[in-house]
Amino acid sequence: MTDAPRRTALDALHRSLGATMTDFAGWDMPLRYGSEREEHTAVRTRAGLFDLSHMGEITLTGPQAGQALDHALVGNLSALAVGRARYTMICDAQGGILDDLIVYRLAEQEYMVVANASNAQVVLDALTERAAGFETEVRDDRDAYALIAVQGPEAPGILAKLTDADLDGLKYYAGLPGTVAGVPALIARTGYTGEDGFELFLAPGDAEQVWQALTEAGQGAGLVPCGLSCRDTLRLEAGMPLYGHELTTALTPFDAGLGRVVKFDKDCDFVGRAALEAARDQAAERAPRKLVGLIAEGRRVPRAGFPVVAADGTVIGEVTSGAPSPTLGKPLAMAYVDAAYAEPGTEGVAVDIRGTHEPYQVVALPFYKRQR
Repeated sequence: MTDAPRRTALDALHRSLGATMTDFAGWDMPLRYGSEREEHTAVRTRAGLFDLSHMGEITLTGPQAGQALDHALVGNLSALAVGRARYTMICDAQGGILDDLIVYRLAEQEYMVVANASNAQVVLDALTERAAGFETEVRDDRDAYALIAVQGPEAPGILAKLTDADLDGLKYYAGLPGTVAGVPALIARTGYTGEDGFELFLAPGDAEQVWQALTEAGQGAGLVPCGLSCRDTLRLEAGMPLYGHELTTALTPFDAGLGRVVKFDKDCDFVGRAALEAARDQAAERAPRKLVGLIAEGRRVPRAGFPVVAADGTVIGEVTSGAPSPTLGKPLAMAYVDAAYAEPGTEGVAVDIRGTHEPYQVVALPFYKRQR
């Protein structure tokens, strides 16, 4: 007998809007409300509203909270300024990626780690274990927050109607406490769509009030509710990795082309350091498979796990994510391929789609970058 999926504070509202719900990482989440293509296009051209309350918030407080995170994660979090956020990872002792994270420094002695829903318990357990011996408290705050995101070019104007916070002065990957629609919230300029936008951390009991206020404020700007389906195609176009696809425990940050997040210059040892140093050196000496973008020449859509092949049929890689691109009008994929085939413009590359070798163009990531 399996446990029923958890429901967010906005569950009844999603159902009233006619959302198609799906079980995602143990949560009942909206997949789409109508057309996922229309939701995707709304975020690219206007604005979309997302319920992301399935994400896992973990708080560290105390005089050594920063040092504990420096030891537990690959980044240099003690150097993070109050009010800023950083993308980082937590790795195992072998250098494999347990999860990719965003860490917010809320105060001098307070940090919030946001983990993917599927890995939240793993991250909580690892942080609790790794913080032992440091003067810090690790607190499971997953039930303390709802998370609402408003994303797209119209997002700043919509949110500005509901807050006195200085949104113009709020930089990308920064967060500040404020009020939205009269309730307290952490307002963060972060997102997973490739567009400008904000993520709002607030009490679950305030979620419906804020969602409705954003909906009303966005009526003239074309704001629409959006589900997980379009969030996936948005992040794919933006070349953003998804845990379980581009990131796994079998891969290090260097394998994923994200070695820049590993900070060897911090003044402490950290979990996985020796393995990651070896992975860095190995990547420099022997080119492993590299993560690339693939754009279809035809119309058939690749899916995760499909082989990437050379002209002679030799398997040279594997698709990690694939979908039709509403913005580009063609199927796209991210894939790990042998380094010899990773250069943009490499000819003769195809994806084996159920026995047929469909030609694909190798391109640099991301597929889409917004005009800033």
